[in-house]
Order: sequence, then C-alpha cells, then structure tokens
Amino acid sequence: MVLYDRFGRPATNLRISLTQDCNFRCFFCHREGQHFNASLELTPSEIERLVRVASRLGIRKVKLTGGEPTVRDDILEIVRRIRPYVVDLSMTTNGSRLKELAKPLAEAGLNRVNVSLHSLKPDVYRRITGVDMLDTVLEGIGEAVKYLSPVKLNMTVMRRLNDGEIWDMVEFAAKTGTILQLIELEAPREMTETRFFRKYFYPLKPVEERLEEMAVETRERRMHRRKKYFIHTDHGVAEVEVVRAMHNTVFCANCTRLRVTSDGKFKTCLLRKDDLIDFATALRNGASDGELVEIFHRVVLMREPYWK
Repeated sequence: MVLYDRFGRPATNLRISLTQDCNFRCFFCHREGQHFNASLELTPSEIERLVRVASRLGIRKVKLTGGEPTVRDDILEIVRRIRPYVVDLSMTTNGSRLKELAKPLAEAGLNRVNVSLHSLKPDVYRRITGVDMLDTVLEGIGEAVKYLSPVKLNMTVMRRLNDGEIWDMVEFAAKTGTILQLIELEAPREMTETRFFRKYFYPLKPVEERLEEMAVETRERRMHRRKKYFIHTDHGVAEVEVVRAMHNTVFCANCTRLRVTSDGKFKTCLLRKDDLIDFATALRNGASDGELVEIFHRVVLMREPYWK
C-alpha cells in the first residue's frame, strides 16, 4: 500500500528531525522548516512506532536529520530500533562526531550519510558554521567512507562566500570517493526579496550547464528527477548532483517526502509554515495503529507542490 497525494505524488520517504539542538551555528540554516521552539522530543520507542506504521503504508526510506542528530545520546538506539522497518536508512550530519560514530552507526544499521561541508578553507568554514572544526569533520568523512556508502557532501553554495570553491570541492569528492551535492540556498517566497537572500543566493543553473558539458556520463535520479554528472578530475571521476529547489516546478512535482518535526508533528513541505499536523499527542494518548494511519492519510492529502 502506497499513499498518493491529490497531485498524484507517492509518499515513500520520511525525513525525521530528531532534535533542534546543534553544536554548530550555521548562519543560513533553515532548521528543517522548524521555526518554533520544540517541546518534548520524540523518544526512541515513539520514533520506532512512527516508522513501523509508516512502513505499512509503503514508506520504507527514512532520513534522520536535526538540528544535529548525533548530539542525541541515544542515536545508536534509534538507528537500531527503526532498521528492521526500512530498506534505506540515512542521516544528515555536520560530521562533528563521525570520527567516533561512523563505525557504530553502520553496525547499528545506518546505510549512508550526508555530511554538510560548505568549504575546505578553515576561515570560510568558521565563518559559515561558527565553529573551528574543519579538520575534525574531514577526519570524520574519512571514517565514514570506510563504513557507510555512499557518503555525500552537501555544499550550500553562497555568493561571494564559497562559490569560488565549487571545482575544488569536485576534486575533493573524486579524491575521497564521496558524492558532491551542490545546493542552492532555499527560502520561502516571502524571503526571496530580502537583503539576506539577495546577498547570498547563487544560482546553480549555469554551473549545472557547465557540468553537463563536462560530463563523461549523465544519469537521472528518481528523486526529484535530479541528474548525476560524472566528471573527470585529476583525482579520478567525481560524481556531482545539483539541488535546485528554488522556483523549480520539476523539483516539487517529483517530491516524495513527508517530514516529521523533533516534537512529533508532520510537516508536508520545508518551505510552508501552515502545514503542521500533530502526531505525538495521539501516539502518547494511546492511539491505535489504525488511528495513526488515518493521521498519515490526512497529512498526505495536505501535500501540494510549493512551486507550481
């Protein structure tokens, strides 16, 4: 059984924010659309039940996010609990704890990881993240490559900040055997004319056109119909993806995600602010699986493409 929204889009992926806490201070962070103070975080057993019910509805791919998910002391327990219900379990992380956690996470059942790496220059990295941990993160990426596959590097490209490092990052991806994701700065419609957005937004369409010219091979991913570009570098072939979510109707038309906030509310879209549906209260009040399935149905029917 798979749930479809009113626009014919299947819901097959669940993106669960485990916490709003983070040990970094990235100045552009969208906080997974959680622009509010979260109350009680979901427990490992609550997360397990959420995923178990979701798996009955054809949602078998889960990504754990934050905040920073590895700041939770029970992260390994969470991974172990939900592993039996999914076919693909991944995590987004700033990489600060991967050096010691990559192997235990893999042993607990994590398949793959996305590491935020916005610069290879210590001063730029510090300016973006607010911390001086680039070496630690690079060591963590080295460990992650040993135990998790694939390891993706998420680089949010920003004008006059790190846009000059794109090709250095392509080389780094080839050298380390990782996949590079170049990501456009994202913002709701009402923020696209703000001074902040105009200052830092760097359009990636010209970069993608250049990658298309250079690619020795191009493939299309099912997720959002994004293309993968395989580029020859001095360190071998680099695999590069471009995430252009802004004003991108194709991106939204192919979205298959449901989001869950750290305090147990469904969120149908990163950029919407009027789409929260409480799940945790029903869970904590003894709702049956059937009642929880009904909440899933309501959430999926609320979904609509943000860019139409």
